[in-house]
Amino acid sequence: MTTPPQWGEEAGHARYTFRLRVSSTAHHALVREWGRCRWVWNQCVAASRAADKTGEKCGPARLDRMLTGSRAARRWLRKGGSVPQQQTVRDFADSRAKALKDVRNRLPVRQRAGMPRFKRKHQADPTLNYTRRGFRLKDGRLCLAGGSS
Repeated sequence: MTTPPQWGEEAGHARYTFRLRVSSTAHHALVREWGRCRWVWNQCVAASRAADKTGEKCGPARLDRMLTGSRAARRWLRKGGSVPQQQTVRDFADSRAKALKDVRNRLPVRQRAGMPRFKRKHQADPTLNYTRRGFRLKDGRLCLAGGSS
């Protein structure tokens, strides 16, 4: 029998993965959202490669500013939710940090995580990450940030 965590002890985290059956309208909305997030990922890759060539830093703060500027300049990008787009930037930053850490720790090439690459529409699986604030249940229906349901 396990005891509940006490003050000062870590309670842990839960992670859930869901596979949803959605209507055709919701499916098209999710595919459009994934397209916007894929575009954000590819912009992060391009910014990262350009920063590497010039010797500049390309951290999550710079990428967040890039996302803010892109959303201000592009109406089609603003139509989507900011939560999955911000999560895409965070996932990219984590992936890039892991690759740089493996290089810094001098892991053999076959064991290293590679630098993030461009995502192509028909070669990458459509996945979206939502944080706790990115969705809610309302009247038994799942409502996602950005109006997709």
